[in-house]
Amino acid sequence: MSVSMRDLDPAFQGAGQKAGIEVWRIENFRPTPLPKASIGKFFSGDSYIVLKTTALKTGALRHDIHYWLGKDTSQDESGTAAVKTVELDAALGGRAVQYREVQGHETEKFLSYFKPCIIPQEGGIATGFKHVEAEEHITRLFVCRGKHVVHVPFARSSLNHDDIYILDTKSKIFQFNGSNSSIQERAKALEVVQYIKDTYHGGMCEVATVEDGKLMADAESGEFWGFFGGFAPLPRKTANVEDKTYNSDITKLFCVEKGQANPVEGDSLKREMLDTNKCYILDCGFEVFVWMGRTTSLDDRKIASGAAEEMIRSSERPKSQMIRIIEGFETVPFRSKFDTWTQETNTTVSEDGRGKVAALLQRQGVNVRGLMKAAPPKEETQAFIDCTGNLQVWRVNGQEKTLLQAAGHSKFYSGDCYIFQYSYPGEEKEEVLIGTWFGKQSVEDERASAVSMASKMVESMKFVPAQARIFEGKEPIQFFVIMQSFIVFKGGISSGYKKYIAEKEVDDDTYTESGLALFRIQGSGPENMQAIQVDPIASSLNSSYCYILHNDSSVFTWIGNLATTTDQELVERQLDLIKPNLQTRAQKEGSESEQFWELLGGKTEYSSQKLTKEPERDPHLFSCTFTKEILKVTEIYNFTQDDLMTEDIFIVDCHSEIYVWVGQEVVPKNKLLALTIGEKFIEKDSLLEKLSPEAPIYVIMEGGEPSFFTRFFTPWDSSKSSMHGNSFQRKLRIVKNGGTPVADKPKRRTPASYGGRASVPDKSQQRSRSMSFSPDRVRVRGRSPAFNALAATFESQNARNLSTPPPVVRKLYPRSVTPDSSKLAPKSSAIASRSALFEQLKTPPQEPSIPKPVKASPKTPESPAPESNSKGKEEKNGNGKEENSMSSRIESLTIQEDAKEGVEDEEDLPAYPYERLMTTSADPVSDIDVTRREAYLSVEEFKEKFGMPKEDFYKLPKWKQNKFKMAVQLF
Repeated sequence: MSVSMRDLDPAFQGAGQKAGIEVWRIENFRPTPLPKASIGKFFSGDSYIVLKTTALKTGALRHDIHYWLGKDTSQDESGTAAVKTVELDAALGGRAVQYREVQGHETEKFLSYFKPCIIPQEGGIATGFKHVEAEEHITRLFVCRGKHVVHVPFARSSLNHDDIYILDTKSKIFQFNGSNSSIQERAKALEVVQYIKDTYHGGMCEVATVEDGKLMADAESGEFWGFFGGFAPLPRKTANVEDKTYNSDITKLFCVEKGQANPVEGDSLKREMLDTNKCYILDCGFEVFVWMGRTTSLDDRKIASGAAEEMIRSSERPKSQMIRIIEGFETVPFRSKFDTWTQETNTTVSEDGRGKVAALLQRQGVNVRGLMKAAPPKEETQAFIDCTGNLQVWRVNGQEKTLLQAAGHSKFYSGDCYIFQYSYPGEEKEEVLIGTWFGKQSVEDERASAVSMASKMVESMKFVPAQARIFEGKEPIQFFVIMQSFIVFKGGISSGYKKYIAEKEVDDDTYTESGLALFRIQGSGPENMQAIQVDPIASSLNSSYCYILHNDSSVFTWIGNLATTTDQELVERQLDLIKPNLQTRAQKEGSESEQFWELLGGKTEYSSQKLTKEPERDPHLFSCTFTKEILKVTEIYNFTQDDLMTEDIFIVDCHSEIYVWVGQEVVPKNKLLALTIGEKFIEKDSLLEKLSPEAPIYVIMEGGEPSFFTRFFTPWDSSKSSMHGNSFQRKLRIVKNGGTPVADKPKRRTPASYGGRASVPDKSQQRSRSMSFSPDRVRVRGRSPAFNALAATFESQNARNLSTPPPVVRKLYPRSVTPDSSKLAPKSSAIASRSALFEQLKTPPQEPSIPKPVKASPKTPESPAPESNSKGKEEKNGNGKEENSMSSRIESLTIQEDAKEGVEDEEDLPAYPYERLMTTSADPVSDIDVTRREAYLSVEEFKEKFGMPKEDFYKLPKWKQNKFKMAVQLF
């Protein structure tokens, strides 16, 4: 499209250069910019042009242009607004979507710019009317239909049973709820009440609600009906011109040539019908689209817009919405009208025209920073999840699950399915995430079993935890940060995978330490690094990565020419997990040894393009209705937290991730279907984005929103989700209390500290601590760098990565030191004593507190058992020293596991006479866990004092255990 300076109105110079809303009013057939204070105020006698500029995550700016026509505006003014909108689009580079808005029938997108509503005032520039705030308040009646607020005559005949009405009087605002209106509609109408209260009453007036059918049951109802001369039955709503609907199923395509709209013949609509050198009109009844080819002139576009306006006027449907679209930037509703749409949206098609416009304006001395091509944003992926929490992992075996030891928490097999439970300190309370991970080679039966067991775990915890469904190769950043050092081995060891390969009669390629294996190393740092096993052939290499290749006796590291120093550091760390005890031979790309290529079966060509995940796109919010396996969704534009209704289910679509938010008042049946709704949404693909069926899905319950979800809603007020009642009752309390939420229940108490570490660390402590450790060594999160430096002095000088020593294992609720501690290795004793000293020096003295006993999570149908080393007592680390692996147990153990742990923990405890364990003893035993004095009794004395065996005692609920303890005066 050719552009000249005479085509661009001076009022549009510099427009659209930064995110926000700009408004022009048509005055004397010219656009006049409105001051910021007047934006959102519309007069029914005027026409306006509204520009919404949005800054995308890609760094680019997106423009949407609307021209708003008041019900009393003149035809000349409306025609000027339509033409000037085309000029504004040209000034912005010719790629904005343009919408025609008619008072009372505005699009949802337009209304979202002026939440909660717009209330046009009478008069306008054309009539010479100058608006002056009246000193005496005028009683007004409004009707709320969806998101549209319309001023109606103040009369009883305006009321009906289907809509919601707002009566604005001098001292009080009444909301009349028609008996057929929904809770969600009533709640949205309260936002309008709040707007009227703040705008026209300075926030100083009473608010009352009147329910249709209550007659004179209360004083407020009587006062309301008094304004209408007393109560009388309301008539049924009658159809009128405002309620007329248009058939949107019939679509007609017209080609605009020489100002005439000529029908385009064809049995169905196809993309090939649109010629880039012409303009077209697609008539869909209520919606009328104007499609403008990329090479069409500005005059052609104006003529096509005029033809569409004439089509709307001649067919007597002045309320129809007209949307004008440039080739290459078609909207989803437009593309969905075509049976086939093969062309991909091309965001670069208009860069040339955009650059020409920018150069033209720049010569005129106009700042064109917003028109120039945006620089790509820096990649700064954030997890928005605390990495110092506690992790528990199960492997799925058929219809059961097996609890993994801590050393295997981050080692998954591609043929297996896993369930993980991660509890971590949130901003105000402890958060829990329960998820499933499906390997690429896992079988469908075990996937279904994993989802079922994970859902039961969430249900048993009263739907408090967030739930995730994750596929191998599509893991989100939150998952990698939780796992930290994540390894994926080929093959599998579950019963389902073994059965599958036996039935298919295929070779079992499950990883073995003595076999040939190649790992691709990736990640952004020590808190987020992965080793992915790939086929041991040369074509698996990539110049942008580092690799580890090993067989039984040899270990090679391969550094690609495009790999960074961070990638090379990650290789060293992952060697500690994969092959820690063998000498490594480094291979630089281009100078590999013959033995290296022999192991890979010979040298062949390989890629140099880095495997990158698609960046997260700007989120979209959808409200969902799911009935009879049919999912209906409606997009909510410019969404905020107030758009989330407690009776409904909503979906936040980030393209790479899907979040399903479930309100507290959603029926239990639909809560259980939340994950299915997320899968149906991906199938539906409402935005036609070709969503991956393996995209991660999160299920978020109201009241338990984690930070990686609330980041989409700024600001987020957690007190709103702590209120009881439906959405209407909640918002009514907020409106009556001056906009401040009133919580109905206290916030959860901050959980007890873990091993001396505060559960909710400050911002400086929420960063992952880098560490390197042997494969069998249990990871402890949250160690400070100073502690690591102290522990480094006790590391073996032969160990790899001395700069990042392995952590010292410490139990979640550590058992007190016993006299048997002298049997521990001298190194472990030294580290323990110095860590205790360091903790004392690091924090000021605090009031002593008794450690909380380990809490049990609600009972799950399956009782997982450790995969190996059932007693979980001692394992060998890389240096041959013994360390206690029981420290990996997290707070949310099942009741059965809690009882089992209680018995097993006593097996290595010394026994003491009852007299020395009493709190009033003259010779008390020191250095014991004071919360479990009974654990130090011998088996015989325990049964004598409590009247039951130890194993039976620990199967009792905690309150019963405490009752027995009090009875024998151990406390």
